[in-house]
Amino acid sequence: MRSIFLYPLRLALLVGLCLPLWAQTSSTESGIPQSLPKVVLHIGKATLDTEVAATPQEDAEGLMFRPHLPDNNGMIFFLPLGHATFWMKNTLIPLSVAFLDKNGVILEVHDMQPADPTLTDREIPVTRSDSDQVAFAIEANLHWFALNGVKPGDKVDPPPATLQKTASP
Repeated sequence: MRSIFLYPLRLALLVGLCLPLWAQTSSTESGIPQSLPKVVLHIGKATLDTEVAATPQEDAEGLMFRPHLPDNNGMIFFLPLGHATFWMKNTLIPLSVAFLDKNGVILEVHDMQPADPTLTDREIPVTRSDSDQVAFAIEANLHWFALNGVKPGDKVDPPPATLQKTASP
C-alpha cells in the first residue's frame, strides 16, 4: 500500500531530474532545425540573408534537417584558421559552400550533395578546402554563388569578423 502513495512522488522526482536533460537536447539529436541570429551579407552585387552559426555546436549542426532553404538565404560559420572540412550528414538539400579568409575574401567555392542516409559517419563524403587560410564559410543553395556572379576574390560586407557582435536574434 505504501508504494502506491510513493509512486507519484517517484514520478515527480524522475521528471524533475530529467527535464533539464530534455531541455538541453540539441537539434542534431531531435531532428529539428536550429534557429539562429540573422544578418544580411552583401557579396559583390548579391545579397544573402544569413543565419550566424557562432559556436562550435551551431557550426556542427549547420543546415541539418531543413527540407528547404529559401532563395537568397544561407548560413555563415566561424572556423578556426586553417583548412576547413564540411560534410552533409543529416542535410537534406544540396548546397554550395564558400570558404573565406580572415578578411572576408572568398578563397574558393565547392558544391555539395546530401549524403545517402544509409552511409555510416565514416562513409559520408567530405568537402575540404584547398586553402589553409580559411576563417569563415558560407553555405547557400546549390549554385547560389555562380548564379549570383559571386566568385573567389569577392569580399563579404560586413566583414565576417564583426558579425558575432552584431547579429540580431
